[in-house]
Amino acid sequence: MSAFEFIFSFFGLLLGLALAEGLGGLSRALKASHKVRIGWATALLGIFVSCDVVTFWMYGWALRDLLPLSWAVLFGGFVVTAIYYVAASLIFPDDFDEWGDLDRYFDKQYRKVLGAVLLCNIALMATTIALLGTHGLLSPKVLVCTWSFFPVILLAILVRDRRMVGACLAWLILLYPLSAVWH
Repeated sequence: MSAFEFIFSFFGLLLGLALAEGLGGLSRALKASHKVRIGWATALLGIFVSCDVVTFWMYGWALRDLLPLSWAVLFGGFVVTAIYYVAASLIFPDDFDEWGDLDRYFDKQYRKVLGAVLLCNIALMATTIALLGTHGLLSPKVLVCTWSFFPVILLAILVRDRRMVGACLAWLILLYPLSAVWH
C-alpha cells in the first residue's frame, strides 16, 4: 500500500460518511414529506455540501503525488473531513416532528454549515497553494470557478434573507458543472 492509498483510505472513509449523512438526511426528509415541508433552501444546501465534498475528494486525488505521509497531513485531513461530516449532519434535523417546515431549521443552521464548508475550502486552497504554488491562480477559469466561491459563500453566511442565501447557493452549485465543462 502506498502512502497515498493509506492517507486516502482514511480521508475517503470520512468523506464517504459525510456524503452518507447528507443523503441519509435527505432520504429521511423525503420519507417525512407528508408531515414536514422541505423547502428550496434546505435542498440547495444539501446539494451544495454534497458537491463540495465530492470536489474535495477530487482535489485529494489531484494532489496524491504531493501529499507526504506525515502526522500533519493525517491530522489536518482528519480535521477537515470531520468538519465536512459535521456540516453534512447539520443540514437536516434529527427529529422532523419538531419542525413542520425545514425552512425554519435552515434559518438556524445554514451559517454553521456554510462556515464549516468555508473553513474546509480555505484549508484546501492553502494546502493547494503550498504544494503547487500560485501559478495559474489568476486565469479566467480560476477567477470565476475558484475565487468567486469565497465572496459568495461569505455573503451567504452574512445575509439573513433566505432568498439571497438561496441565490448564493445556486451560484455556488453552478460553479461545479461550470468548472467541469470549462477547459
